[in-house]
Amino acid sequence: MRKVLTKEAYERLRQELHELKTKERAAVAAAIAEAREKGDLRENAEYAAARERQRLLEAQIAELEALLAQSQVIDPSTIDPSKVGLLAYVRVKNCKTGHEFVYQLVPAVEADVRAGKISVESPIGRALLGQTVGSVVQVQVPAGLLELEILEIQYGE
Repeated sequence: MRKVLTKEAYERLRQELHELKTKERAAVAAAIAEAREKGDLRENAEYAAARERQRLLEAQIAELEALLAQSQVIDPSTIDPSKVGLLAYVRVKNCKTGHEFVYQLVPAVEADVRAGKISVESPIGRALLGQTVGSVVQVQVPAGLLELEILEIQYGE
């Protein structure tokens, strides 16, 4: 399944991968070499720790490579501005409390609830996708049934 990313997220992940492959790999290799110089590898805790760090680093690199290989960068010009979609800022009102919130729908790797960025894969994100202004959606959340009215849809900052 293709993962949809913004251009910024794709570039950030690509830069992170580059850092891991260059700087982090070199640091781990140096730590392994230093630990090897200290003698018997069977009883060398520093060597074991450095090898474990190398194993975790390689797993992280493989995970990022797979994510980037499966990713598709979204083209904002292909988005219908009348419907809630990826990258939309959506102003909603909780029908029960009357409180208003603004959420931005983002790919899962960019989600940050504190910053108002919710994943399109989250229950609220899935319920809002494809909806238009004036629509009322119901979402099952741990606290019960949440009813949200879409007040505004906006793309861009």
